[in-house]
Amino acid sequence: MSDDARIERSATMTIKRPAGEVFKAVSDITRIGDRSPECISCRWVDGADGPAVGAKFTGDNEAKLGPVSLKKWTTTSEVTAYEPGRLFEFVTEGYTTWRYELEPIDDGSTKVTESVSYPPGEGFRGFLYQRVLNRPRSIEKGMMATLGAVKAELEG
Repeated sequence: MSDDARIERSATMTIKRPAGEVFKAVSDITRIGDRSPECISCRWVDGADGPAVGAKFTGDNEAKLGPVSLKKWTTTSEVTAYEPGRLFEFVTEGYTTWRYELEPIDDGSTKVTESVSYPPGEGFRGFLYQRVLNRPRSIEKGMMATLGAVKAELEG
């Protein structure tokens, strides 16, 4: 499958805090569960104790429809880019890339973009996830919720 076939989505938000503070928040994977509507918790594994290229972590996730749990699963991710104050990226299960890009703004705020890229599912399962459940849209909404939680936390 070519990279052209990947599904890509992103969400952007301005947070009224310096890039270093925003970066520290988004790269602290142990707090993802507090901010994400889908990820319940994350923890560093294989001797990692913080973000660095090559560090691995596991995450517990749950997809819900209202109060009903549809699916629970655990993933393993590896940090693939770590540039303090600018870029934090990890790949989940070897095929889904999550990325946070930060851009300082002159007024001391930070524009942060969270993005995801993944291959579309195949066959009936792919049709179900992409078309019936509209997975790309739910991911976008989840990213906006996550960034909104970071914003609320950092801006007080």
